[in-house]
Amino acid sequence: MKILGVVGSGRKESVSGVHQLVTTVLENTNHDYTLVSLRGKKINGCIACLGCVKDNICKVQDDLTEIRSLIAEADAYVIGAPNYYSTFNAVTHAFLERWYQFRHQEGDTLWGKLGVAVGVGGTSGAFPADDIEKLFLYSFIETVAKVTGQGAASCFSCGFGETCKVGVPTLLYGEGVKNNRRYDSAGYPAARSDGSRRGRGLTLGERLRNGHDRQAVSQKMQQTLMQMFAESA
Repeated sequence: MKILGVVGSGRKESVSGVHQLVTTVLENTNHDYTLVSLRGKKINGCIACLGCVKDNICKVQDDLTEIRSLIAEADAYVIGAPNYYSTFNAVTHAFLERWYQFRHQEGDTLWGKLGVAVGVGGTSGAFPADDIEKLFLYSFIETVAKVTGQGAASCFSCGFGETCKVGVPTLLYGEGVKNNRRYDSAGYPAARSDGSRRGRGLTLGERLRNGHDRQAVSQKMQQTLMQMFAESA
């Protein structure tokens, strides 16, 4: 079984909470995995050209082209993104948006696979994790776990966060946070390798080892999506 891990953060590995959490999950699956960072990659959003309809291959040529085979060949995914304005960042959205290429004429390349959605934010990592879960659903991928982390927002290291009246430090904790060491970006890591996060990796690994039935998962996710559409109609 192969797992594809994707880090959607634009930050360097050494300071990326998303990288820390995605790696923690992957390492605890006890499966082979490939880790891809979207940092520095040029990945455009879908342009609705419908060039992929006949063969389920996107015709937009950018850095997603070289990753496509990894997406298609993986049995499961661990995808993480940072919280930008209570959603996930643009490159992660574009990356998952382009998975539209796989779905035409009952294309089942992704159907019934498993995923873990990872989100990290200065206030909450729940928003990007929820968005990843939603786009997993559109590809009939089951989200077996969501992993979230709260880290130091950029306001803590921008140089003005201690005095900015609309910065995250003031909005979350009030004025006068500069004397409290827990708000230092270096001392307030987003991704601690605690048991619950390691456990998400174990859960994914166990699902893959214990006779994972893609057809059953596909049917389950199709029913879930149909129900969601029915409720929104």
